[in-house]
Amino acid sequence: MKIKLTSVYVDDQEKALRFYTEVLGFAKKADFSNGPYRWLTVASPDEPDGTQLQLALNNNPAAKAYQQALFQQSQPAAMFFTDDVKGDYERIKARGAQFRMPPTDVTASTIAMLDDSCGNLIQITQLAHYSR
Repeated sequence: MKIKLTSVYVDDQEKALRFYTEVLGFAKKADFSNGPYRWLTVASPDEPDGTQLQLALNNNPAAKAYQQALFQQSQPAAMFFTDDVKGDYERIKARGAQFRMPPTDVTASTIAMLDDSCGNLIQITQLAHYSR
């Protein structure tokens, strides 16, 4: 089995698409509409056929409540991994992202947390590499 898709709820799909592509640097993968429903995904430009992130509209009351609860508890809705968290922090911050936590060393990794401006907190993580 493989994970090919995961979702994050957003309050505005167009705003989310701009943020996840122009600020974070992901690439739009799929964008299909059927009436009021829009299937919208992004993927890493480094792995265009890898896992997709669906930017799902939070128009379901349960989805909206879940999204808001995570945000209020300062829990990230998604976690992305990088080999250069400090470099990505500078690049993303220069593109206008609001960080809740700058790069911070924690057990076995360095993390940073930002607001995606669509109702979510996003964590970027650089794992510590240990030589054996």
